[in-house]
Amino acid sequence: MSSNVERPQPKVYNSRGYEAVIGLEVHVQLKTVSKIFSADATNFESGDNENTSPISVGMPGTLPVVNKLVIEYAIKTGLALGCEIRKRSVFSRKNYFYPDLPKGYQISQYDLPICEKGEITFLVGDYEKRVGITRAHMEEDAGKSTHHGDATLLNYNRAGIPLLEIVSDPDIRTPQEAAEYGRAIRQVVRFLDVCDGNLEEGSMRCDCNVSVRKIGTEKFGTKVEIKNVNSFRFVEKAIEYEIERQIDEVEAGKKIVQETRLYDPDKNRTFSMRLKEDAQDYRYFPDPDLLPVILTDAQIQGIKSTLPELPIARAKRFHEKLGLPKTDATVLTDEKDLADYFEKAADICGNAKAASNWVMTDILRELNANKLAINQSPIKPEQLGNLISLIDKGAISGKIAKTVFVEMWKTGEAPEKIVQDKGLAQVSDTGAIEKMIDEVLAANVSQVAEYKAGRAKVFGFFVGAAMKASKGQANPDLVNEILKRKLDQA
Repeated sequence: MSSNVERPQPKVYNSRGYEAVIGLEVHVQLKTVSKIFSADATNFESGDNENTSPISVGMPGTLPVVNKLVIEYAIKTGLALGCEIRKRSVFSRKNYFYPDLPKGYQISQYDLPICEKGEITFLVGDYEKRVGITRAHMEEDAGKSTHHGDATLLNYNRAGIPLLEIVSDPDIRTPQEAAEYGRAIRQVVRFLDVCDGNLEEGSMRCDCNVSVRKIGTEKFGTKVEIKNVNSFRFVEKAIEYEIERQIDEVEAGKKIVQETRLYDPDKNRTFSMRLKEDAQDYRYFPDPDLLPVILTDAQIQGIKSTLPELPIARAKRFHEKLGLPKTDATVLTDEKDLADYFEKAADICGNAKAASNWVMTDILRELNANKLAINQSPIKPEQLGNLISLIDKGAISGKIAKTVFVEMWKTGEAPEKIVQDKGLAQVSDTGAIEKMIDEVLAANVSQVAEYKAGRAKVFGFFVGAAMKASKGQANPDLVNEILKRKLDQA
């Protein structure tokens, strides 16, 4: 592509002459059966405090043992984000008191994280945005406190759940970019199958770091953290509010305080939770109970060889190799299972655009209406591909295909069987179609006269009448051809 072609430029959130500087910390719950340092289960549906053990609740004398799959998932995610994988990383203790952190510290990684210096590229509206990844490190989750009046209930099921915290560079400039960045991270970890991405169940949570500065200023403003936002829509709204709040403070001559705030979606505002701790306040030191994680080049390359084609690369291939519009390619690569489904159907029929149309309209409509995932579809991709092939071969019309699709969805049967059993095959017998058209013309003499008088639009009426007479089974190309010849002769 010529370098002279104008490309849409990234946007800047410009409010009253200020711009925002935004970074996100995305906590990704890794999809393991057991916790990061114990054999306790990680399933969400368990009763309160059911998935606990002396290790989860930090009993004296217990020793953590690292879950090997957590390390593999961390490496896999880091590679997908273009990170450098550290061959020697260390677990550290992050010391702070909170009621749902019974041992008084969280096992995390500090100065020697497993992944660092990566980047991710994604679309924001009509432009591409690149955001650097500072680091991605492994850590355990804390428990959960539920407040009821004067009482607080503690559930330690989540204590010890494996997390990968992905920390972005301060490259984000608008609330919309922040939300799309979060969606892009979710898309990647779901493609890798290392996280289910369920925000409602807490499988992903975002901490948003926001500061403002005068446009043209290089120095960053004071950073404020918005903690535990569990929806990308709320990420956008919380940051929008926080930007305007900080600008109001600065304009009023007040100082921005480095603090942690929470977002209230009902009131659409943030409020102060606590003053923000610095790293020294956590008194980090290497965990004496856990050995360093030592990796070899062979181990890293082995995991790298298992990486799937990532969303943005797959969307680009769908656009450039299969000829799909960018919008289609983007929708179809939103989920890995959806992209796989489309590609199988397209391979069967050899008509990528038709497969894209059927998946994006008919399949997704029925899935949404029935609240099903793509891998729960009663119509398999091979069946959809065969249905499209029947249309392309002229065995059935597009209209009949819609009827066949409905039956396929109800029964799960092959399209060929439905066409045969219900007598839906397309009529391509020239003699039969001529006879049917003769009857249509004879029954509509006044319309024939209109056509002869120069009203060409009447032709559509005859096509509709002929197709209706054939119950939609006549070959539409033959109908058009024979009608044109007979009407011109008349």
